[in-house]
Amino acid sequence: MSGEHAELVRLLWGPPPKRGRGPRPTLDPERIARAGIDIADAEGLADVSMQRVAAHLGVTKMALYRYVPGKAELVALMVDAAIGDCPAVQARSGGWRGQLEEWARRLGEAFARHPWILEATVGPRVMGPAELSWLERAVAALDGTGLTGAERMDAAALLAGHLRSLAQQARAAGPGGDLEAQLGVILGDLMREHGERFPALTTALESAAASHGQDQAWEFGLQRILDGLAALIDQRAR
Repeated sequence: MSGEHAELVRLLWGPPPKRGRGPRPTLDPERIARAGIDIADAEGLADVSMQRVAAHLGVTKMALYRYVPGKAELVALMVDAAIGDCPAVQARSGGWRGQLEEWARRLGEAFARHPWILEATVGPRVMGPAELSWLERAVAALDGTGLTGAERMDAAALLAGHLRSLAQQARAAGPGGDLEAQLGVILGDLMREHGERFPALTTALESAAASHGQDQAWEFGLQRILDGLAALIDQRAR
């Protein structure tokens, strides 16, 4: 493990340092991470810096370095604190499918509360215990289905990828933006002029308009992924 990764593991997974005698420190990694979250929620991840966090807390930038070595470590702490431990997912009548439906909705809500998490969690990196608890819940939901460990992890990644994709589009659409409605307006304008070249798309848009522009992409994609898993699980059972 590289020195950089070792420091991240220590911050995310290690026990908090023992307090010595004297007054309680005014700073700790959790408080610093929460300050970073406040800035990211209000202004975006790009505006988070050690200097901004220090100003938010009313301390000098150098004071932060006693607890957090730099921005990369700060962001890792922010992600784990913002996403939090995965709530307990109760087994319902739908079994594994019901558990994954609830898991997906809760993860989607976490992305909506802190959209900058999408930007902060791209690529290979060290995950903290709270973030990893989400993967644990999804993989555990598929215990006893006949899927291999690798397949269960891939299923979790596939579901998370669907959620991330639509959350990123929703972020681009702006607050309260209806993705399908906005896309429908743009495509509708184009099809009125060029519809003869795209007859299948024109027909599909007319059908979508008849459903009053209801945004169905999130639910449609979720259910189709779960349908595919159900088919594979059924195949293994036979």
